[in-house]
Amino acid sequence: MKTREDVKIINQGLEDEMEVRGYRPCLWKMILVGVGAVCSGGLLLLLLYWLPEWAVKGTCTHTSLRDAHTLLLRTKDEFRQWFRVRVHRMLAPGRKPFDDLDVKPKTQLPNGDFDHQVNSVHDEQLPHGQQVQIQYFTHHSFRYYWNEVIQNFELYQGLEDVRVTCAHIHSEHSRGLTKTLQDYRRLFFGENEIAVRVPSLFKLLIKEVLNPFYIFQLFSVVLWSAEDYYYYAAAIVFMSVISIATSLYTIKKQYVMLHDMVSSHSVVRVSVCRGNKDVEQAMSTELVPGDVISIPANGMIMPCDAVLFQGTCVVNESMLTGESVPVTKTSLPSSGDEAARRYNMEEHKRHVLFCGTHVIQTRFYTGELVKAVVIRTGFSTEKGQLVRSILYPKPTDFKLYRDAYLFLLCLVGVAGIGFVYTIVLSIMNKVSAKTIIIESLDIITITVPPALPAAMTAGIVYAQRRLKRVGIFCISPQRINMCGQLNLVCFDKTGTLTEDGLDLWGIHRADNGSFVAPELGAAEEHLMNTTFVACMATCHSLTKIEGELSGDPLDLKMFAATGWILEEPTEEETALHNPLMPTVVRPPAVTEDGQNHSQVQNTSCEIGIVRQFPFSSVLQRMSVVVRRLGDKHMEAFLKGAPEVVAGLCKPHSVPQSFTETLESYTRQGFRVIALAHRQLESKLSWHKVQTLSRDLIETNMEFLGLIIMQNKIKQETAGVLTVLQRANIRTLMVTGDNMLTAISVARDCGMVRPHENVIIADAAPPKDSNPPCITWRYMDNPAQTARDHQTAQISMEEEMYHFAVNGRAFAIITEHFPQLIQKLALRATVFARMAPDQKTQLVEILQGIDYIVGMCGDGANDCGALKRAHSGISLSELEASVASPFTSSTANISCVPNLIREGRAALITSFCVFKFMALYSIIQYISVILLYWILSNLGDFQFLFIDLVIILIIAFTMSLNPAWKELVRQRPPSSLISGPLLCSVLTQILTCLAFQVLAFYLVQQQSWYEKWTPQSDACNVSRSSFFNSQNGTTSHDHKNIRNYENTSLFYVSSFQYLAVAIVFSKGKPFRQPSYKNWLFMLSCAGLYSFLLLIMLYPISAIDNFLEVANDSWGALLLSRLFCRRNKPPKVLYRHLALELQEDADWPPKPSTVTYANDPQSHISATL
Repeated sequence: MKTREDVKIINQGLEDEMEVRGYRPCLWKMILVGVGAVCSGGLLLLLLYWLPEWAVKGTCTHTSLRDAHTLLLRTKDEFRQWFRVRVHRMLAPGRKPFDDLDVKPKTQLPNGDFDHQVNSVHDEQLPHGQQVQIQYFTHHSFRYYWNEVIQNFELYQGLEDVRVTCAHIHSEHSRGLTKTLQDYRRLFFGENEIAVRVPSLFKLLIKEVLNPFYIFQLFSVVLWSAEDYYYYAAAIVFMSVISIATSLYTIKKQYVMLHDMVSSHSVVRVSVCRGNKDVEQAMSTELVPGDVISIPANGMIMPCDAVLFQGTCVVNESMLTGESVPVTKTSLPSSGDEAARRYNMEEHKRHVLFCGTHVIQTRFYTGELVKAVVIRTGFSTEKGQLVRSILYPKPTDFKLYRDAYLFLLCLVGVAGIGFVYTIVLSIMNKVSAKTIIIESLDIITITVPPALPAAMTAGIVYAQRRLKRVGIFCISPQRINMCGQLNLVCFDKTGTLTEDGLDLWGIHRADNGSFVAPELGAAEEHLMNTTFVACMATCHSLTKIEGELSGDPLDLKMFAATGWILEEPTEEETALHNPLMPTVVRPPAVTEDGQNHSQVQNTSCEIGIVRQFPFSSVLQRMSVVVRRLGDKHMEAFLKGAPEVVAGLCKPHSVPQSFTETLESYTRQGFRVIALAHRQLESKLSWHKVQTLSRDLIETNMEFLGLIIMQNKIKQETAGVLTVLQRANIRTLMVTGDNMLTAISVARDCGMVRPHENVIIADAAPPKDSNPPCITWRYMDNPAQTARDHQTAQISMEEEMYHFAVNGRAFAIITEHFPQLIQKLALRATVFARMAPDQKTQLVEILQGIDYIVGMCGDGANDCGALKRAHSGISLSELEASVASPFTSSTANISCVPNLIREGRAALITSFCVFKFMALYSIIQYISVILLYWILSNLGDFQFLFIDLVIILIIAFTMSLNPAWKELVRQRPPSSLISGPLLCSVLTQILTCLAFQVLAFYLVQQQSWYEKWTPQSDACNVSRSSFFNSQNGTTSHDHKNIRNYENTSLFYVSSFQYLAVAIVFSKGKPFRQPSYKNWLFMLSCAGLYSFLLLIMLYPISAIDNFLEVANDSWGALLLSRLFCRRNKPPKVLYRHLALELQEDADWPPKPSTVTYANDPQSHISATL
C-alpha cells in the first residue's frame, strides 16, 4: 500500500508495521561527506553513525524500491525509530517459495545442493539463464522479499502464507517434499535455526565506546591533556574503563545465556518423510515449511512449528504457557465442516506441536507413524518470535532520561554563551589563538561535566548491591530507576501468586434432588462404589508417562482424592486391537482389616474409559463414555462449570438450593466443579460411540453434586498485594490458566474484594453474516447482562467493578473493538488464557495509557512481557531470567515491594546527584567566567581539588542513603522539568551567582587590594618569605592564577559545592535521612574543616599546591578567636606593660641620653 509516492508500508496492520523508502548511492554526495569527515576530524562520521537517516540521505539519492541498494525503515509506533538496511540479491529458479518447480533432477541450486529424485515431468534441465534475480533484505532476523505484483517487500512466514484448508494439508502436504523442492524453499526460509549470534568483545566495545557520552569524555580528556591537566583526566579515564568493562561483561553474559538456552535443543536429528513410505534421517536445520516429519514414540523436543495430521501426542508446553501440564494434541481434522475451514495457527493450536515444546509420548495404531507437517521454521516459530522479542526489544521510554537530555541541552546552551563570551573577551585582550581555543573549549567541559554518567551510575550500583543482599539479581541496572515509578504490576498466577495446582477442599453430593451434608474426602469406604466417586475417577484426561500419572493438576488432585488406580494398555495390547484399548480405572481392594491394598485386583468395579470428549474452554465442560466390567450398557460422566452442568441436567435432579449453595462457595473464593451422570442406551455399540457427537451424549444428565477445590495462594501473596494497594500501585493478574480459577485466586488474594463485581467480557468473532460481538456477564450474577443499565451504572459510579478477559476475547476486542481496549485495560484486573505474545501486547497497551508497568512471572511464556515491561521480575532462574531485568532467588512476590523501594531510593538519588552535578558545573562556570574577565582562571590543582576531592567524594557518598523502610503512598517525581525541581535549582543558581559576584566585587574594594600584572605579582610580594626564602627570588605568575579574586572565588565556590550537596541530599519518605549516611556526613564535615583550616590558618605547602593567595590575617583572626591571652587588656597599666615588652629600646641602654625635643621616640646617643 502507498502512503505517498516515495513511501510504502510493510507488515501493514501488524505490531511491527514500518515505512520503507528506497535509496541508491550518489557519488558527489559521498565525496562531500568524505571531505566533511576529513575537515571535521571524523566528527561528521560519528554524527552520521548516531543518525542513520542522515547517513542515508547524505550519501544516497531517492529511488524506487525495486532499484534500491539501501533502504530506510521507520517504525510506525510512538518511538518512530530509524533503521538502515542493505538490499541483497540472489538467483533462484522461482520468485516465491511455494511456486511449483518443473525442474529435471540433478539440477544444482544456488546453495550447491543436488537432487537425485524425480520431481518433474520435463526432461530438460532449467538453464541458468532462466533463473530469476530476487531482491531481499534482512531486518531483526526476518527476511523480506521483493514481490513484483504488489511492488513491495513482503515477509514469508510459513505454510500459512498459501492459505490452505485443513483438508488440503491432508491431501496435498502429507507426502512430504522432494530434496530439490526442500533446497529451493530453503533459499527463502533459510536454515531452520534460531541463531543467537554472540558478538565479539571487540564489536561490543566499539558499539559501547561510540556512545555520545564516552565520545564527549574522550574529547574532554584530550583537551585536558593539552592543558597538562593529567590527574583528573586519568581519573575520568579510569572511571570510564570500569564502566565500559562492567557494561560489556553484563551484555556478553546476557547473549551467552540466551544463546545457551536456545542452542541446547535447537539442532537435533529428525526423521523426514519423502513420499508415502520413504523416511530418511536429516538435521533439523534442513527443515522447511511443507516438510513432513515423523515423531518418534519416545518423544522429542520440537525444532519447528508443525501441525499433526496423523496420530496423537502428549506434549509438555511449559516453555510457552508456563503451565507444567501435559497437553494432548490430536490430528488435524480431515473431513467434515472443520476440515473445509482455512488452517489458522491460533484456531487449530490443539493440533499444533510448537517449537521448543517437549513431546513426551506418542499414540498410534499398529504400523502407522505419528506424522506432522512443518508449518514454520526459525524465527517465524512461536519460540523464535519469543527470542526475537528478547533480542530486539522496543526501547523503554522513561521520562527521567528524556528530561535529563533536555537539561543537558540547556547546559550546552549555557556553554555556548560562555564559549562566545570567552572568544570575544580574549580577542579584545589580544590573547593568543592557542589560548583562545583551549579556554573556549574548556568552558564546554566545565558546563557539561564528563563525570556525570559515572556519578549518576553510583546510586544505581549501590541499589544493585543492596538488592543482591536480599536475593534480587539485576542484569539491566538502568531499569532500577524505573522501578521507582511503577504504578501498576502484572502478576502471573501459577507459581507466582499461588502454589502449583488446586487442592481438594471437600465434596457436596446431591441425592434425589437435594444436597446431603458436605464431606471432606472421597476416599471413604462408604463412598467407594458410588456414582459420584466413579465420575471423579473417570472424567479426566490423565495419562501415564514412564509409570507416573500426568495431566491437568485439577484432574490429578481429583483422581488422587478417590484413591483409585489407573492402568493404560501397553503397545503390545494396542497392536492386538483395531480401536485403541480403553484406559481402565479401578478402586483399591479392601481387605478384612480395612486396609487398602492397591496391589490386589478388584475386578468387580473396574471401569473402562471408552471415549473422551476433552475439556473445551468455550463449552466449559468435558465428558467421557465409560463401561463397567460386566455391564451391557455404557454410561456418560460429565464435569464442568456448575451453571453449565446444571443446564444440561434434568431439572428435577438439580437441588432447589443449588444457586444459594454455589454462591456461598464462590464468595469464599473456592473453585467449584459440578458432576453429572447418564446411563446410555444398551443398543449403543463400541464403534457407534466412537462416531457420536458430544451434543448427543451431554444431555438429559442426572446431577451428582459439587467438588469444591481450593487454589492455595502463597503465604506472602495477600500481604504483599495489600502493601502495594496501600502504596496506590495497581495490581493485575495475567495468566495462562482458565478464567474461573483466575477470578477465584484474585478474590482470595485481595486483588478483587468480596463486595466488588467481576464483569466477564466474552467476545465472539464474526461468523457467517453475524458481526463480532461482546457479551458482558456479571460473575456474581450470571443472569445479569450489560443490558441492565441501571445496575451497570451504579457499579460504574461506585467504582466497585473489575473486568475479566480471556485470551480469545482479548484478541477479538483488540482486532474488532480497538476503541474499547484502553477502557477495558483501565479497569480489568484478571486476564486469563493469555498466550505469551498477548501478555506482551497487554503490557504495551497499558504503557500506551501512560502506566509505568512492572511484570512478575516465573515461566518462559512470560519472557516477552518481562522484557517489554518497564521492570520485569522473574521468580525462576531458567528461561525467564534471560529476558528479565531482575531475577529473585525467593520464589514469591515479596521481592516486588523491596524492588520498588530500592527503585524509589535510586530514583531520588539520581535526581539528587543530577541536580548536584548540574549545580557544580554552573558554580564552576560562574567562577571561570568571572575570572576570565580579569584574564585569570582557576589553577590546575584547584580544578583537581574541586573535581576529584570535593565533587567525586560527595557525589559518590551522597548516593549511599539506603531505601526507606516502608512503601509509602506518595510517588517520587518522574520529571526533572517540573516546577518545584526547577525552582529549587534556579534558586540555588541565583544564590551562588550573587555570593560569587559579591565576593569578586568586595575583594577589589579592599584597601590592600592591588591589581595583578605579570610584573607586579601583587599577591606574592607579601608572601615572598614563605615561597622564596631559599633562593631569594620571586617567581612571577604569568598565568595570573595567584591573585585575590581567584582565591576568594575558590573558597566561596568550594563552600557552595558542599552547601548545595547538603541541600539536595533528600531523605525520607523514599530514602533514609542523610544523618544516617555516616560516610556522607563524615565527608562533608571533613571537607568543611579542611577548607576552614587552610583559609584561616594558611599552610605554605598547601597554599603553594593550590596556588591561593593567603595572608597571615587568617592566623591572627584564629589567635584572636581562640586564644584569650592575646586579647587586648582592659586596664591601661597592663596595656602599657605589654607595649614596653615589645619595645626593643626599653629600658634605655647604658650611657644614653633622652632629649626633650623628641617626644615621639627614644633617640639615644652614646656619650
